[in-house]
Amino acid sequence: MNYIKHLNAVFLQFSKDNRLNPSHISLYIGLFQIWNYSRFPEEFYINREEVMEFSKIGSKSTYHRCIRELDSWKYLMYKPSHNPFKGSRVLLFQFETSDDQAVNFTVPISGQALVSVLNINKHNKHDENIKKTFKREILFFFKEKQWPKTEAEKFFNHYEAVGWKKGINPIENWKAAAENWMLKFKEIQTEKNTFLPPVQNKDNLHTNRNKNYNQPL
Repeated sequence: MNYIKHLNAVFLQFSKDNRLNPSHISLYIGLFQIWNYSRFPEEFYINREEVMEFSKIGSKSTYHRCIRELDSWKYLMYKPSHNPFKGSRVLLFQFETSDDQAVNFTVPISGQALVSVLNINKHNKHDENIKKTFKREILFFFKEKQWPKTEAEKFFNHYEAVGWKKGINPIENWKAAAENWMLKFKEIQTEKNTFLPPVQNKDNLHTNRNKNYNQPL
């Protein structure tokens, strides 16, 4: 895939498509930029907040409407996900500038990269931004539940270390996992308060009574 030909063909298609408005175009360019940072895989994961920031779209409803319409109009394939650890997936269809075929919806995008190998750092930064955004969501969720920030950080660090899995199964609903974390913490605290060690007020090693050791046992 030649990215210059691809963009030229996309812009040509934009100019012919009266259904599009500036939000559609801005969203597509934002997705293209993230796709670029990801080094042009066939499919890539997206984070809604990050895409909206790239696209300069401030409304969630506008974002969802535009991405679904771009999917319906065959500019891309949108695969929404309710799993925050993976995010939704997007596949950008290959546009070509040949006279015989303007758009090829069957050929996956691969091959030429837009940037040098230095863009690996940008890709890592992209992943780090998603992680930071997700952590902020967790902190906000714990704050809404009136739980301390330290407990939210413990929850995040624990599951981040184990790859967001419960045993061998990936966690599908992190909010449910967080509520279970809170319940478990309350149970532990209750057990600590209920099963206190017995208090030994009497010290058997010391006595004020004088013992007569001359008496036989």
